[in-house]
Amino acid sequence: MSQARILVVEDDIDIANMLKIYFSSQGYDVDVATRGAEALDKTRQRMPHLIVLDIMLPDIDGYEVCRRLRTSTRTSHIPVIFLTQKDERSDRLQGLELGADDYITKPFDIEELRLRVQNAIRRAERESLTDPRSGLPAGRLIEEQLRRIIRERDWALMDIRINHYDAFREVYGFVAANDVLRFTAMLLNEIIDEVGNPDDFLGHPGDENFVVITTEKAAPAIRARLKERFSQEVKSHYNFLDREQGYILLEEDGVTYSVPLMTVSVGIVSPSQYQFADIREITELAAEARRKDAGE
Repeated sequence: MSQARILVVEDDIDIANMLKIYFSSQGYDVDVATRGAEALDKTRQRMPHLIVLDIMLPDIDGYEVCRRLRTSTRTSHIPVIFLTQKDERSDRLQGLELGADDYITKPFDIEELRLRVQNAIRRAERESLTDPRSGLPAGRLIEEQLRRIIRERDWALMDIRINHYDAFREVYGFVAANDVLRFTAMLLNEIIDEVGNPDDFLGHPGDENFVVITTEKAAPAIRARLKERFSQEVKSHYNFLDREQGYILLEEDGVTYSVPLMTVSVGIVSPSQYQFADIREITELAAEARRKDAGE
């Protein structure tokens, strides 16, 4: 829970700063947006685990922000807690109808808000909706997307894996390894914004594996850009010596051996290549294509 990211969307600077200071002291990574459009941009750039969303904003209101989040494939899973001065039953119902997870009115009890935030994030993780490290859709949400696309035509599934991730974790530890997962999630979001499509789906099945569902046309460009940027930018997670020599050293049973720096392998499948009977065939063929890409 300590690395969970919260986006506070609040145009009252005093309240926004108070929430940032408080939740940061609780171990959360907190970002602030003062406008609705800014919140949508920040959500795409760095996926939060939860959004605390004020309804009364100077550009677009919180209802519209929530509606856009819920209608986008990439952000529909993010828990939203409305924060507002309104206490009318109709306002609460409107927020809940748009898919908000909770609703709290000003003035609020900060401890109550903390518990609501904590419970919403835990619920999403417990129900296998999100991966706790990246905040990206996981288990059940990925399956739902696979069941959706198997009935459609123009799509491509990208199976992505970080090569040599286990060796990096062994040498640098779990905290540094989790940083690599978060970096990869942010990088994929940026690349999808750059060369993908607004409705592309990004998921994190677990550990070093990610999936992207995009169009058949966009998939090769995403793969090429990902390979290029990852191989360069992941070097910042290594110390100077390992970056310079291009490998890390591991010892096993008294024998020291070298492991290359991390790269990514990507497998792509689409309905123009295969006919799929069920979603297991999609994932198995994508994994096979990814192993070929890695030269396994």
